[in-house]
Amino acid sequence: MRLNRWNNFPAGIKQHLQQRLLDCKITVDDLEKLRIWVDSVPDLPTGHWFRDFGSFKIVGEGPNPLSFLDSGQIPYGEEVRPEAEADSTAD
Repeated sequence: MRLNRWNNFPAGIKQHLQQRLLDCKITVDDLEKLRIWVDSVPDLPTGHWFRDFGSFKIVGEGPNPLSFLDSGQIPYGEEVRPEAEADSTAD
């Protein structure tokens, strides 16, 4: 299953994600990692999932993200790891 594009998110989810993005203390570097990840149209589990970006986590179900969590909050579901994790952290 692939991540939905922003244009395909239900309006309520978009609004919630925007508010959570403002509420969380997300670094510019981690926001850029999110953009790159979303642009890669990642494969996702059909159930609940999460992806840890360091200063925040994104959680979702199926093709839709549902919320952003602060770095200290505990997500549930299957962790989604990038295929090129070693390449993206080899600075």
